[in-house]
Amino acid sequence: MSNKVIIFSAPSGSGKSTVVNHLLGLHPEFEFSVSATSRAPRGTEQNGVEYYFLTPRQFRNRIKKDAFVEYEEVYQDKFYGTLKSEVERIWKKGHVIVFDVDVKGGVNLKRYFGDQALSILIKAPSVAVLRERLVKRGTDSPEAIEERVAKAESELAFAEGKFDYDLVNDVLEQTFEESEKVVDAFLTRA
Repeated sequence: MSNKVIIFSAPSGSGKSTVVNHLLGLHPEFEFSVSATSRAPRGTEQNGVEYYFLTPRQFRNRIKKDAFVEYEEVYQDKFYGTLKSEVERIWKKGHVIVFDVDVKGGVNLKRYFGDQALSILIKAPSVAVLRERLVKRGTDSPEAIEERVAKAESELAFAEGKFDYDLVNDVLEQTFEESEKVVDAFLTRA
């Protein structure tokens, strides 16, 4: 099971973090890959836990030093990426890396890791449900929510056919069961 990677991607509000946290609870050999970002922490987020928080300048300097497996400037000065040092840290422990990344990041990670990776795209049942989930979250302004919804629509169009598995997160318990089956099949594959 050495050097395997499981990539979960989704538009914001699709429930990928909920699914990832569920699977992390079932598999002690899984380790969450902490992404780097240049956005400010939200709520109680802590550096090194949810993300490695960098300034846009720090992020750009690391890009120049080829410190990332992949990165993306998602919004103006809002970078997200996977540090090579994070991959090395987790694999050194013999753990399976679990990524919780945006859609472009997921496509880039799958391209980078190839057959070592299982890529799963999690989708909300509809754009209306996605918008409702973002509103209920209570972390973004109405303008930011509309920006995220528009981005979700373009991400889903971009993602078409680029993931190993598409998972519609409608009923959470069914989503958990389906994700467990797909992941278990990948882990037992030679």
